[in-house]
Amino acid sequence: QVQLVESGGGLVQPGGSLTLSCVASGNISSPYTMAWYRQVPGLQRELVAVVYSGGRADYSESVKSRFTIDRDVAKKTVSLQMTDLKPEDTAVYYCNVDEGWRYFWGQGTQVTVSS
Repeated sequence: QVQLVESGGGLVQPGGSLTLSCVASGNISSPYTMAWYRQVPGLQRELVAVVYSGGRADYSESVKSRFTIDRDVAKKTVSLQMTDLKPEDTAVYYCNVDEGWRYFWGQGTQVTVSS
């Protein structure tokens, strides 16, 4: 069974930075993508950033140029560097691994942007 453990969430002021990390354990079938999603209570979970097995990354329009996703294939980790954070970035952030035929979620980590 694949397990994902996120860390790095917290409270940050607007304009600040935060880095989230996710470590995967267990047998993951290659190729697979790693991604970060976020969810606000009452709303659907939305894709924030994804990095494909070849290394290409995509971002939602709302975070493009502010967030950077990075993965280490050998260590099975993915990080999300977030800069110039805004109150609307407040959400629970989830790590995701997608093998194409099955996918896994982490438990989520809260990010709160507030003064």
